[in-house]
Amino acid sequence: MKRYLPFIILLLTALGATAQQYTLSGRISNAKNGPVSFTSVYIRNTNYGTTANEEGSYQLKLSPGTYNIVYRFTGYTEQIQSITISDHNEMRNVQLADEVFKLSQVSDKWKENLDPGDTIMRMVIDKRQTHLEEVKGYTCAVYIKGVQKLLSSPKSLTSKAVIDALDLDSNGRGILYQSELLSTLNYERPNNVKEITIASRQAGVNTAFDYNKASDLQVNFYNDVFKINGLSSRGYVSPLSTNAHNFYNFKLIGSTIQNGHTVDKIEVIPKRAKGQYFEGNIYIVEGDWRLYSADLMLTNTRASLNLVDTLKISQQYIPITDSVWMPAAVQISFRGAVLGFKFGGYYEGVYNNYKLNPTFPKGFFNGEVLRIDTAANIKTANYWNANRPIPLNRQETRDYQKKDSIAAFKKTDVYLDSIQHTKNNINYFTYAIFGYNASNRAETDSLYIFPFLQTFYYNTVEGFGINAKVRYSHKIDDLHSYRITPAVRYGFANKLFSANILAEYLNDPFHNSKFFVNFGSDVLDLNNVGTRSLYFNTLSTLLYENNYVKYYRSQFGGFGYQRELANGVLWMAGLNYSSRTQMYNNAFGHIFNSKNREYTSNNPLAPAGTPADDRSFLFPQHQALTFNTSVTFTFDQQYITRPTGKFNLPSKYPTLTINYRKGIKSAFGSDVDYDFASVDISQSQLNIGLSGYSSFKLTGGDFFRNNKLYYMDYYHYLGNQGTTFDPTYIGSFHFLPFYTYSTNGAFFEAHYQHNFAGSILNKVPFIRKLKLEEIIGANYLTTKGNPNYREFYVGVQRLIFRVDYGISYAGSNKYIQGFRIFYGIR
Repeated sequence: MKRYLPFIILLLTALGATAQQYTLSGRISNAKNGPVSFTSVYIRNTNYGTTANEEGSYQLKLSPGTYNIVYRFTGYTEQIQSITISDHNEMRNVQLADEVFKLSQVSDKWKENLDPGDTIMRMVIDKRQTHLEEVKGYTCAVYIKGVQKLLSSPKSLTSKAVIDALDLDSNGRGILYQSELLSTLNYERPNNVKEITIASRQAGVNTAFDYNKASDLQVNFYNDVFKINGLSSRGYVSPLSTNAHNFYNFKLIGSTIQNGHTVDKIEVIPKRAKGQYFEGNIYIVEGDWRLYSADLMLTNTRASLNLVDTLKISQQYIPITDSVWMPAAVQISFRGAVLGFKFGGYYEGVYNNYKLNPTFPKGFFNGEVLRIDTAANIKTANYWNANRPIPLNRQETRDYQKKDSIAAFKKTDVYLDSIQHTKNNINYFTYAIFGYNASNRAETDSLYIFPFLQTFYYNTVEGFGINAKVRYSHKIDDLHSYRITPAVRYGFANKLFSANILAEYLNDPFHNSKFFVNFGSDVLDLNNVGTRSLYFNTLSTLLYENNYVKYYRSQFGGFGYQRELANGVLWMAGLNYSSRTQMYNNAFGHIFNSKNREYTSNNPLAPAGTPADDRSFLFPQHQALTFNTSVTFTFDQQYITRPTGKFNLPSKYPTLTINYRKGIKSAFGSDVDYDFASVDISQSQLNIGLSGYSSFKLTGGDFFRNNKLYYMDYYHYLGNQGTTFDPTYIGSFHFLPFYTYSTNGAFFEAHYQHNFAGSILNKVPFIRKLKLEEIIGANYLTTKGNPNYREFYVGVQRLIFRVDYGISYAGSNKYIQGFRIFYGIR
């Protein structure tokens, strides 16, 4: 054995040397020694590579051997260098020459055509579907790096505290936000995606938009239309789309030879001055008629972008096999300005180690589009130094170090003690509108006080009143928490005190599971889906003498349970018992005593002209034991799995909800006896290409047994009375009275709305600068006693502000027409 020991040691040493990797690094520059940022660097005839950083610096981990390294960037001549890695790190600086595109190489080919670029693009578009479907699926490793910078800031608005907090230089410049992501991306045609995030890192405050998963950064110009999240509600027309010639002119700049391929440079020229169109250049491989690279731009002047003024997309394709090319790198860079602050940044994606057409296990694509590893957010700086393919520059390194130090300091007892009081300091203006939040140091306990606008109120039943409501939340661990919401209410006119409590226990965030119980007493709206908030009802009552909301008294107790039975199937059930009492008006105060208006009865069924102090009969005091359950089916439900739970994403298909409610007779003295069922189909955002998106809701139902029920048991609708309205829910009406159409029989309601997202007003000079979104819609309702109620409306929206003008019809008669406004407060 001793004779072989030296040989074994030598063999193990050799194997160790073979497994050792070294770093090839350097700087890539142009003829003027300026950096060629984001140059693709990869091993020829492989799909392993990297991208240079902003300063042109690159690094590539390689085992000992000889490699043909390709250096490639749009607008420069591709360069291939043979580099040998032995037993040490290798430095190799590269200077790229400007690419020269010559028309003479293709003039003979296209001499019979006055527009050779047009002809080339027709051949590319003819093969668009082939290239779009040339692989059934793939897996690859993805690295995404994001940087957001403040490029300059007005000195008048930049205090020393701001400069220190953001680590800005004397010119008001600095890094605001950095992020890195390492993932494995799995794809199967046509649209199955599953990503596993291995490592994730963020530092700073995101001020623009973010790509928190690799699939968000996928840019495929072979698709007809694609969206860029956050920039517009509409999609953008690809220069390679089926009908691209309706939107673009194409001009051949010239051709060149790259690695044995003839590459044509095509200028993309939009035919219209305004619209969802790109401008710039694309590069086409002749013969294969495929995309070689792209260098395209969107501008706020043309495309009316949100958040930013310009956005540039650069993409590089490389051959994975002789017949399949895939993206090696994609970069999205942006610039913008707001209030004199100029900002910019980029997101860079590097794709490595493609495996084409793998066989995925059965059930692999189960709706989970992203799974974040439990250790993804706790990777050390040493891990990132060893695994990031794009090197950090000095500014980025310094920014990470400083923000990591700040983050570590913020976890110390000294900092937590010093910041506790400041963090929980109350701002009375925001409290009045949005409420007040306070939490302990570890943020395991928090208290939310509901807004003042919902605390102090007035109505004709209770007079002036107080509705004090708070919510206490406690986090037991990452998977278990509970919330307790007590509320007290007192009306000074009727001297009625109410108190109730709602408790929720969240025990399984991976299945959206929770138990809930509530009990106590309260003054409730006879329309159980809601009418006007306490705030708006107070305003309409005191200022306009419109006491729209009608109330009753309830003493109640109940419990329930909710759980996702399977992906996309959410079940809920509850049992409630209540003792219900009719209420009457007791307060008739006025701020402006209008002779043309009078308060109305608290009985919504009382005829017009009934005096406000009416005490007509609506229902006797009674008890009701009610069971209700629902099942919601979200088809093709996609979701993200984090260590703390499952988070569902909006589906591109409609959602189906089946509801059932039963009034249980005699049990515990219950007086109700009925069965009700309804079916609801809805979708909140259905993208319609360049024309924005649509939303709709269809609901039908019936009381198929109604032996005994009372007015609050009827099926009610989300109507609207008054100038303000809430458009955030697609199932609401603009003009429908709150109580008139409530029914104890069969009904059907339909709602449709389309948001053109600026596709019309964007073409109007001056108005386009407002970035308004045009809206049209219609609502319909029919019941046994009130058939064929209809509404039609048009509107404009910007951020949280919206103004609609509509007209409604009850049967064959015009009912109401006028304006409705929304300004973010409900």
